[in-house]
Amino acid sequence: MNLAALLHSDLVWLAPALALAGVATGVLAGLFGVGGGAIIVPVLYQTLRFTGVADEVAMPVSVGTSLAVIVPTSIASARTHFAKGAVDMATIRGWIVPVILGVALGAAIARNAPAALFKIVFVVISIFTAVRMLGGYTNWKLGEAPPKGPLSWTVGGAIGLLSALMGVGGGQLVNLYMSLYGAPIHLAVGTAAGVGALISAPGAIGYALAGLGKGDMPPGSIGFVSLVGFAFIAPMAALAAPYGARLAHKWSKRRLELAFGLFLLVVIARFLASLIFRV
Repeated sequence: MNLAALLHSDLVWLAPALALAGVATGVLAGLFGVGGGAIIVPVLYQTLRFTGVADEVAMPVSVGTSLAVIVPTSIASARTHFAKGAVDMATIRGWIVPVILGVALGAAIARNAPAALFKIVFVVISIFTAVRMLGGYTNWKLGEAPPKGPLSWTVGGAIGLLSALMGVGGGQLVNLYMSLYGAPIHLAVGTAAGVGALISAPGAIGYALAGLGKGDMPPGSIGFVSLVGFAFIAPMAALAAPYGARLAHKWSKRRLELAFGLFLLVVIARFLASLIFRV
């Protein structure tokens, strides 16, 4: 399949779906501090499989493209949260190096990892977070303030690694980590958006490099990053992100937690269906 064939394929008819996914991605990014990867990855995965791309290629391409889309989305979301004083810049500054190293490791693993690995990582982490949010167990705390030094660097590296494998901006993980140390939900959401920008840029570059030289890649791709998917989703997501961020600051703490938990249940169901039924 060449680029000319792509323009006449069924993918063109799915362009409105990709644009709508971009809007949903942007709103979720602002509302929950997530980059929207939970929407982007399954939508792109289904699109690529529908056009005949092999499963072992479709999944890493979906993840890599998701990270590329999250770059402008996270920046747009983080700027809105920062304007409202809801970003912990000290945490972000301390994580710059470990997060980037973790992301680089994740991109290296992605080059030869089976598609199921990405899905399993996503499901396990989402289940834990959803139970905590929906059950109202958000008073669980490991301490009154996040740790400093080596432990904090280790956490940052782990978040970078797992986010790179999941194709997300780290919103779930950062939200969970900060709330376990007593951070208000709005501060956790805003900081997660900032970390998303830190994760997604090197992640997208890493996936683009990791996929170079691989066979059977979809046309219009640079490594594991689909320029077609990016072109349809990214602009809509960046435009919609500030609306989600403003909505987040209008909602109560419990309402935001319940909405985030329900959102994660949908994500879990989608990836479990993919793992079990190959759909």
